[in-house]
Amino acid sequence: MLRKVLYALLGLGPLVVVVDRAGASDMVLFIVAAAALIPLAWVIGEATEHAARHTGPGIGGFLNATFGNAPELIIALFAVSDGLTEVVRGSLSGSVVGNLLLVLGFSLAFGGRGMLDRESSLISLALVAAATTLFFVPAAPSWSGDPDRHSLAVLSVPISIVLLLVYLAATWYSLRRHRLLHLGSEDEEAEGWSLPASVLVLAAATVVTAFVAEILVHSLEAFAEKAHLSDFFVAAVIVAIVGNAAEHGGAVVVAYRGRLKLAAEIALSSSAQVAVFLIPAVALLSWAIEPLALSFRPVELIALGGSSLFVAFLLHGGRSSRGRGIALVAAYGIVALAFFLVGDRNP
Repeated sequence: MLRKVLYALLGLGPLVVVVDRAGASDMVLFIVAAAALIPLAWVIGEATEHAARHTGPGIGGFLNATFGNAPELIIALFAVSDGLTEVVRGSLSGSVVGNLLLVLGFSLAFGGRGMLDRESSLISLALVAAATTLFFVPAAPSWSGDPDRHSLAVLSVPISIVLLLVYLAATWYSLRRHRLLHLGSEDEEAEGWSLPASVLVLAAATVVTAFVAEILVHSLEAFAEKAHLSDFFVAAVIVAIVGNAAEHGGAVVVAYRGRLKLAAEIALSSSAQVAVFLIPAVALLSWAIEPLALSFRPVELIALGGSSLFVAFLLHGGRSSRGRGIALVAAYGIVALAFFLVGDRNP
């Protein structure tokens, strides 16, 4: 019954676009768009689970992270074109923290006890830590003066290139490792959707999610202004959660079904992919629109580094539990509170 309802709710995706074109109020757009993301997240989780039966959890998590992060890339580039640089940086850093603490936390809380891929988890966390360290290079000079000055955008280019090279090397190693593990396993013959069908559904759902997420972000910004929330908080918390709706729903769904290893791969792979691929990709692509400097604020870098260390501490043994999941969600609440308290950057 629930499955039929979710399939029916997929019609909300096109409805959001129609309602937006009709000039509906921001409140109506927010409600319809938020509701539309629920079945879309479920479809992405469903397609990922079917794809993972053919590829293994490691590659399955990579596929979900790749398709799930596509809306964030689109949202970021739209924000760059509108000159919302703080929104871009806040949403991207908030996305990494959200995946590490909120998505992974809910996954462990719903999945309970189980074993995780310790090596894969540590690789993802190491990538986030490495990216955070490199971000200090253009970020530290931005703490005085104009954070969007051209020299910092230029300084961000070599940092972005290095991160992309690290991403390519890490992705090649991880996919090769997961492929070998999957070939060497004795899993049952894959059932359900074929791999091409799963990937096609992932791609289609991601495209629709991108449109819905963009509309939801615009309505959230207008709502946040009326609620007297800072642009930074809206970007780092609300926009980041919206952009990660696919990972949120997909990871929790597969964790609840007992595929905890896949759920953890989704959350951790997504956080690493945002840190070492999406952020530098946005920085480089922004030069076709308006150069973007990776001028992250101190609170953002503290949140990034602290989150990766906290997750590494909890998962160093490769085991999960509901208590660890609750601790991660609580940590995200503390970070969100910090983002709320610091407000916008002083001019």
